[in-house]
Amino acid sequence: MNRAVYPGTFDPIHLGHIDIAVRSAAIFDHLVVAIYDRPAKHLLFTTEERVTMAREALKGMDNIEVMAYDGLTVDLARQVGAHAIVRGLRVISDFEWEYQMALTNRQLAPEIEFVCLMTRQEYAFLSSSIVKEVAMLGGDITRMASPSVIAALEEKRRELDQQQGAVPLVSLRD
Repeated sequence: MNRAVYPGTFDPIHLGHIDIAVRSAAIFDHLVVAIYDRPAKHLLFTTEERVTMAREALKGMDNIEVMAYDGLTVDLARQVGAHAIVRGLRVISDFEWEYQMALTNRQLAPEIEFVCLMTRQEYAFLSSSIVKEVAMLGGDITRMASPSVIAALEEKRRELDQQQGAVPLVSLRD
C-alpha cells in the first residue's frame, strides 16, 4: 500500500490544508494527517481539539486518517508504514523552509520521500495565523475554514472573552 504522512500543527486546519489533504489522498492509497503535539509556537487549540477539528473537516474521506504525534516526523512515517511525507507550498519562504526540512529528513530517513504540492491560488494567502486573527477579531472566515472549524473558533473566542474580559490578539508572527 502506498502510504503518506501529511504533518502539521493545524491550529486550526483551514481550507488550504484540506485541499492539500484531499489532493494527497488522490495520489496515495492512504494518507495520515498527523497533528504535531509539541510545536515550538503559541497554540490556540489543544492537541485534542485540533485532532477533532481535522477529523470533522476531513470526514467522508475513507483513505484519510487523522492522528496526533510527537517526536520526529520520520519516526511517525516509519511507524505507520509511510513512504512519503507531504507538505504544501504557498510562497517562496515556504519552499526555503521545506527544502531545509526535506534535506534534514533525507539524512534521518533516506528511504522516505518528501513530496510538496503547490497550493491552489485561492488559498495562497491562507495560514492558520491569519484565520485565527481574523476570527478572533470577528471577521468573516467562511471562505477560509470549514463550518466546524468556524464554530470551534467562535466558541474559543467566547471562552477567551469570558476568561480574560477581552479576546487577545493573535500575532501573525507566531
